[in-house]
Amino acid sequence: MTTFAELGLSEVILQALEDVGYHEPSPIQAEAIPHLLQGLDVIGQAQTGSGKTAAFGLPLINHVDPAEHEVQGLVLTPTRELCIQVTQALRSYAQRKGVDVVAVFGGAPIRTQQAQLRAGGHIVVGTVGRVKDLISRHSLMLHSCRFVVLDEADEMLDLGFLEDVERIMALTPSSRQTALFSATMPPEIRRLADQYLYDPVVVKVKAATLTVDTVEQFGLEVASKDKAATLVDVLDAERPTQAIIFCRTKVRCDQLYRTLRDRGMNVKALHGDMSQGARDGVMISFKDGRTPLLVATDVAARGLDISTVSHVINFDVPTSPDVYVHRIGRTGRIGRSGRAITFYEARQGREVAAIEEHSGVKLAPWVRDAHVKAAPVRPRPRRHSKPHDEPAGVAEPQVRKLIIAGGRADGVEPADVIHALTASTGLDGEAVRNVLVLERYAFAEIPEQQAERVLELAAGTEFAGRPLTLELVR
Repeated sequence: MTTFAELGLSEVILQALEDVGYHEPSPIQAEAIPHLLQGLDVIGQAQTGSGKTAAFGLPLINHVDPAEHEVQGLVLTPTRELCIQVTQALRSYAQRKGVDVVAVFGGAPIRTQQAQLRAGGHIVVGTVGRVKDLISRHSLMLHSCRFVVLDEADEMLDLGFLEDVERIMALTPSSRQTALFSATMPPEIRRLADQYLYDPVVVKVKAATLTVDTVEQFGLEVASKDKAATLVDVLDAERPTQAIIFCRTKVRCDQLYRTLRDRGMNVKALHGDMSQGARDGVMISFKDGRTPLLVATDVAARGLDISTVSHVINFDVPTSPDVYVHRIGRTGRIGRSGRAITFYEARQGREVAAIEEHSGVKLAPWVRDAHVKAAPVRPRPRRHSKPHDEPAGVAEPQVRKLIIAGGRADGVEPADVIHALTASTGLDGEAVRNVLVLERYAFAEIPEQQAERVLELAAGTEFAGRPLTLELVR
């Protein structure tokens, strides 16, 4: 078994790792750190939760000279949440060496961040938009930046940031060392790597560590009206160290938060309608372990890197199988085990079947006080018959598809679409299905008998910073 000491890290970094309780490197760390310490460019293919922050962060801090009061390293992240997570991790690794790590992201006072940069800042961790803004104000200078990291590059692509990333990269020295980390490698990311990385070493975590096989996965059929009471029962039986409870809409998130709070539970809510300061406070409280329960929309499905999360509970079935994988990836991190429990209604058999096929895991039935193990990971054949939870003779409800103006380029997430269609119409969030967000447009399916009413009531409400425009697909 490889140890951190064998990777070539300095003694002060090894002491910092002892302080935070890291004893053995994860596969991505064991493979990437030696190459980065040698000064080589690296492409790392690894999902969130594999330990990639330490994989690039430890060599970065190892190289930085705290006596030089200039920006020596830049880490670009796609979201504010990930920016905060990376900054907290790097600060814990850098404390003994005296390296200053500054976080810059939108939604926080820019003057405060400018003052922090003037006061020092050896490493800057930032979202793409705020880094561009600070550069344009001449508050962030990159002429001495010798190390650049692109974290979760595929999500930067999804959010439409790739051109801005290229503009920022062009302002850094050509002699810099560059690391690119991404869960997937679409052609646009490969082109970016070809253009800005010099003869990179490719480090790809083996398939087994890219899956969710460290998470026991359960399903629990429950009627909509019984969900809250069932959740209380599940929490009482499971007694999680920390749990994230995912809801599909911001309204439902707030409602469930208040229900649990009123029952005397120590719980916080996290969703996109909260101010950035409020979201940061919730994340810090949860990361520090002061809050054991977090009720969240999918704004938390990526970027939350908290190893102590023992449980993920899908209070609402995710909008897609991909979202399911992202959600349950919040537990079972860096080799630890976790448990994921998905609530579903009888009519949602097809959605459960799609999740099982995509993840390659049959959801085991959750039973109170029974230590049920999820079936081992295995490929599942495509289902041509009715799913196991759909009663015989029940017709699939008729739906209509909506097209909505606004997509990834506008910062739209599936949860925003659901909220827009439910907040002003009284439509249940569970009735909004098969949400698909593209670059400029989004699609969703709603019950046919309510389609015209939803179209009338939702039109003109605020969506992506402008009046909502939507129409039925004929």
